Amino acid sequence: MAGSPPPGNQDYQQPQGYPPQGQQGYPPQGQQPQQHPQGAPYGVDPRTGIPYSDKQKTLVGLLQLAALIIGLGGIGRLYAGHVGTGVAQLILSCIGVGAIWSIIDGIIILTSEDTVDGEGRPLRPN
Repeated sequence: MAGSPPPGNQDYQQPQGYPPQGQQGYPPQGQQPQQHPQGAPYGVDPRTGIPYSDKQKTLVGLLQLAALIIGLGGIGRLYAGHVGTGVAQLILSCIGVGAIWSIIDGIIILTSEDTVDGEGRPLRPN
């Protein structure tokens, strides 16, 4: 039985660490943890528990694909807070390479599940 001293050992101490499931700190089995709307106005990513960004994944991806229309890449990355990558794509789009990079990056952003903003928060779904 977990938590009881082994036979013949009077100096046994309870192991330290996480409480067993079903006790304080864990939700009852089969229930989701409570969401805290005041700290996460756009919800929480169910896979990681990290609050969603205020930036939308679709908008970031479409702004990256704007390189197809206006020829300037990196706009989506700048919007999402990745300033270094956005500026690099913007500068390189003047010679054509950044536009291709931005288009591929936009497709990856739209199809990936692990896209984050400049602060490391997951981009919120539509």
